[in-house]
This record gives sequence, structure tokens and C-alpha cells, in this order.
Amino acid sequence: MKDSSTATRLTQWLVRGIKTGNANRLPVVLFGIVTLGVYAFIEIADELAEGELRKIDEGLFLLLRSADDRSVPLGPPWLQETAVEITAIGGYPLIILTLAAVAGFFVVTKRYGAALYAMLSVGTGALLSQTLKNYYGRPRPDLVDHLDTVHTMSFPSGHALVTTVAYLTMASIIIGFLDNNRARIYVVFVAVFVAFIVGVSRVYVGVHWPSDVAAGWALGAAWASLSWLIVHLLRRKRPGGPS
Repeated sequence: MKDSSTATRLTQWLVRGIKTGNANRLPVVLFGIVTLGVYAFIEIADELAEGELRKIDEGLFLLLRSADDRSVPLGPPWLQETAVEITAIGGYPLIILTLAAVAGFFVVTKRYGAALYAMLSVGTGALLSQTLKNYYGRPRPDLVDHLDTVHTMSFPSGHALVTTVAYLTMASIIIGFLDNNRARIYVVFVAVFVAFIVGVSRVYVGVHWPSDVAAGWALGAAWASLSWLIVHLLRRKRPGGPS
């Protein structure tokens, strides 16, 4: 009984300060995203293992390159500089700084569960990314010079995966405190848009194949949704249910 009571208090502490939304619809939606995301990732990984993605990847990759000289990205020089700056949004330094600022806000407002949830979701997502990169060991694109410095393997895109997890996680916390549906849609749209432009920028600067980015988006959405679903289920176990 004592162990059970301790576990209950710990669960209550973990979810304190988090609002997860509709108690009936949300689990179904989140489970659907998890399922579709994992399925998409597995399908891409299978095609990668069979060597059937190379031609598709090269075709999509070269769409962002000049027809006269494929070593030159499409667009003026300022667009190349912008792409490098956008891709930095998904880098670990900025993700960590943003996460620290958000978690710090939750700590000073005594929403400790929200702070822990954000750090665990993003931290485990980053760990998952590195583990899969080492497992698949896919080399970076070799068709053009890279506009960004890279030190890890290519599949899946860590920028796409971690950015998707980070911004969807933060969005999930924010929308729990919003009553206006338009505001909720806007917050989710911003999170998805940031993940999208970061992923596209990785292909544009020449450091990822399109399939790397697609796999990162799929698994990132699945991981963020799974984290959100776990917190939602923990809240439902609280005395009195979700608020």
C-alpha cells in the first residue's frame, strides 16, 4: 500500500501544471499519429535497406539545384544564407537554449511536471535520433558540397526529428492552457511550419537526402504524440481525472 501511495503521489507531481485537452478525442488522435508516424518511418527504412530510394532521393535532391550547375542551390545568394540560418533553428545549441528557457519558466511558475515533461520528451527524442543514426549508418549525400558542417550519419535527419519533437512538445503544453480553438490551431501550425522549413533547409544545404528528412518528420511526430499520450493517460489516473 505504501509503494502504491508513493507511486500515486509521484504521478500527481509529474502531471501537475499540465493540461492535455479533451479526455475522449485526444487519445484517439494521438494514437493515430503514433501509428501512422511509426508506419511511415518503417516503410522508408525498409525502402532504404532495399536500395530503392536512391533514384527518388537524387531526383528530389536535384530539384533544389541549378540545372546548369548542380553544385549551386536554386535562388540568389541571400537565400542560401537564409537557409543556413534556418537550419540552425534545428541545431542542438538553439534547441537546448529554447528548451531551457521554456523549462525555466515552468519551474519558476511551479509547473514542475510541465518542465520535466518537456525535457524528457525532447531529451529522449534526441537520444532516439542518435541511436538510429548509428544503427542505419547511412552516409551523407555526396552529390554536392555541403553548406553546413556535419559530423554524424544521415538517416534519419536529426534536425527534422528533434525539431519536430521539440516544437510539438512545447505546442502541446501551450494549447492545454488555451480555450480558443483558433489559437490552438495557430500554435500547432507554427510548430509544424518550423519543423517543415528546418527539414527542407537540410536538403537545400546539401546535408540530407529527402527520405532522411521525411523519416525524421514521421518519427518526430510519433514520438511527440507518444509522450503527450503518456502524460494524458497519467492525468486521467489522477484522483478526479483531468481538469
